[in-house]
Parts: sequence; structure tokens; C-alpha cells
Amino acid sequence: MNKKGFKNRLIRLTKNLLALLVVAAILFPIIWMLPAAFKDRTELFAIPNQFLPEEWSLDNFEKVFTLTLNGYNFTSSLLATLVVAVIATALSLFINMMAGYVFARMEFPLKNVIWWSVLITMFIPGITILLTSIRVVNMLKMVDTLMVLIIPGVVSAYNIFYFRQFFLAIPKSLEDAALLDGLGHFGTFWHIFRPMSTTPMIVIGISVFMGYWNSFMWPTLTVSDNAQIAQVTQIIRVLSDAYAGDYGVVVAASLISIAIPLVIYLIFQKKILEGIATTGLK
Repeated sequence: MNKKGFKNRLIRLTKNLLALLVVAAILFPIIWMLPAAFKDRTELFAIPNQFLPEEWSLDNFEKVFTLTLNGYNFTSSLLATLVVAVIATALSLFINMMAGYVFARMEFPLKNVIWWSVLITMFIPGITILLTSIRVVNMLKMVDTLMVLIIPGVVSAYNIFYFRQFFLAIPKSLEDAALLDGLGHFGTFWHIFRPMSTTPMIVIGISVFMGYWNSFMWPTLTVSDNAQIAQVTQIIRVLSDAYAGDYGVVVAASLISIAIPLVIYLIFQKKILEGIATTGLK
């Protein structure tokens, strides 16, 4: 093997090792959580610590699903989070797709000005407008309601931009044929563009779903007196305070909370990879 071939092989080996280290660092907490959720407090804090429990127990999961703390219940929080995430994802896809279609295919006054105004919001950190956003929803009397968990995050400049770029790549002949058939712009969007957008819909939909599912700061600041719609991240925080010395319960709750997003990813992973590949080509 010549010197150049050895160097290239060494570079590939180094990249593979770095990739394995990154994957191991990402997966380690999840791998550790799986058996830890079935351990009691003694085993969890035992030194030296064993990876697998000596006795597999479901006590932690039982406590998670049966315990109610100050009106907070894990099961109701799980359902409330699922309802919020599903509704928000559906609304986000519908609104952002329509906006993307309008910017990609329709002409109207001040289109470029409005488009650049939308793009500018992508560069504004959310934390900088957090207090203002809380004041707005408070003035609209949305605090402690489902609406405050759903509406503020529905519209996204990035998602509009993503769909716009995808719609720009669709041949104009399809749109012209639909308009000639009398569908109109909304009919063209719904019957032509929407069915062709399965992959970007799944990619953006999962991203939106994960954002709502894992949201912590916004629900904590806007939902404080309505335990019935408390989000799963809030109930895990409550459990971590109530079981400060018994982390098995918190680990079990965390494991359950990541199960639904993980299942969704496993179902749609092929489409997600297709979406990433499509984005790279464009």
C-alpha cells in the first residue's frame, strides 16, 4: 500500500471512530435508562453499580401512573401533551404549506417585502421575545388554556421557507393544467401540491411534533393553574422534586415520555432520510 492510500485509509478510520464515539455519547443515556427504570432505589445507587437489575421490578412505572401530586397526574399530562402536539402539528402543516404555496406560486402586491419580512424572523432568537410573547398571550386571556400551548408556535418562517423551496421545484405545467380545469389556487394546492408533498410533510411534521412534545419553558411560564393540561415535561419536573431521592421513578417517567417520539421516528425513518437527501440535492 502506497503512502497516499495509507493516509486515506487512516482518515476514514479516524472519521468512523469519531462517528462511533458521537453515537455512543448520544445513545448512552437511553441505554442506561432502560434497565435503570426497573431498579429500586438501593440498586440504582449501589456502588459498584450493575448495569442490569438483580430483580426486575415494575414499581417505578406503577408509581408514575398512579400517583397524583397537587392535581398533577402523569397519565393526563401524557394525553394532554399528545393532544397538543397532534393538533399543533396538523395546524402547522396546513398553514405553513399554504403560505409556502402562496410565496412560491402566486403573485400579489409587496410580495418580496412580505417574504423578506418573514425570512428576517428566522434570525431572531426566540428567547429575546419570550417576555413580550407572554405579555401578549396574557392580554389575550390565553394563559392556562390549550390555545396558549398550541397557537403561538404554529407559524414558522423556516417551515414556510422549506415548503416554498419544495413547491418551486414542481413543474409549472401541472399548476397550469389544474387552473385550466377550474380548480382554482386552493384546489390546485389541495389536490396537486399536497399529495406530492408527503416527504416534506413528514419531515416538518415530525420536527414540529418533537418541538411541542419536548417543550418545557413555554408551558411552565404559561400554564401554572391548570394541572389538567400540564405537559409531560412539567410532570417530570414535579416528579423530580417529589422523588428527589428515588430517581427510578423519574427515569421511568422519562423513558415513557421518549417512547412515543421514538416509535414515530421508527415508523417514518425512511421518509425522514428521503427528506434529508432531497434537501441536500436542492
